[in-house]
Amino acid sequence: MGSMATSVEEIGAAVAPQAVERRLGELRATFESGRTRPLSWRQSQLRGLLRLLADKEEEAFRALHDDLGKHRAEAYRDEVGVLTKSANAALREIGKWAAPEKVWVPLVAFPASAQVVPEPLGVVLIFSCWNFPLGLSLEPLIGAIAAGNAVALKPSELAPATARFLEENIGEYLDATAVKVIQGGPAVGEQLMEHRWDKVLFTGCPRVARVVMAAAAKHLTPVALELGGKCPCIFDAVAGRRNLQTSVNRVIFAKWSSCAGQACIAIDYVLVEERFAPTLIKVLKSTLKRFIADSDQMARIVNGRHFQRLSNLLKDPAVAASVLHGGGLDAKNL
Repeated sequence: MGSMATSVEEIGAAVAPQAVERRLGELRATFESGRTRPLSWRQSQLRGLLRLLADKEEEAFRALHDDLGKHRAEAYRDEVGVLTKSANAALREIGKWAAPEKVWVPLVAFPASAQVVPEPLGVVLIFSCWNFPLGLSLEPLIGAIAAGNAVALKPSELAPATARFLEENIGEYLDATAVKVIQGGPAVGEQLMEHRWDKVLFTGCPRVARVVMAAAAKHLTPVALELGGKCPCIFDAVAGRRNLQTSVNRVIFAKWSSCAGQACIAIDYVLVEERFAPTLIKVLKSTLKRFIADSDQMARIVNGRHFQRLSNLLKDPAVAASVLHGGGLDAKNL
């Protein structure tokens, strides 16, 4: 899943450097003690995560609604339910993932044999984002702990209710010496990147990713980036009313069903032959009226600043002249 994440200008409270160093030191000591390596520990953490999702489901729904206005059906479909499936899948496969694999050796090495043994990297830092603040915090966490790593999780300050939910519950259900939540804004992110990590997992925008990548390069830290981008949809033909309606349903679902379109998988634009455009527009308009009759079932724009940015786009004369449907604003409810 994608992201529209924190920008470096956004302000968040800084954590004392000594506190960051202390938590990192605890994580490093836990990993080096060998505590996180056994399969039994990894399995226990995954089961703990599943208990958290089951026991605290209502609290998770409330946090996602407070942060983004997500309906509980959307919150379960895109975040809680997906995480439950991922954690169960990791539990099923973890033995296979961690098993040594025999590899070929040249005849000159006879009678030697060789195998590749998967090893945890060490202490992993996860930067989450605000549009799927629970899912994109815990999804990389599942992979990191399944691989036997210690983890520091930095949730997005733009989803404060979910960040608070994570901080209050992770230590209750997972090993608090091996998994820690560190809250704060860009200043805290910069503090974290001053330290050496064994891997960094970042979900966000390319601009902030460049800052993360540059800081990681100082320590030769490997980085996994999951970034936003362009997402076109192409209509190569419109053959028959039924196929057209099915396609339009999918376009509307892909554009607006997840976080009100605030996702990298949300369609940016549609390419269609000019002769089909009027028909496509007509069906898009009629279907939107049916699908999105109740705005309470949609997520909202994440905050006032982003709402104003989108409002300004709609007020641009070139954009305003091209609006064919919708375009209303509800500043109070974002």
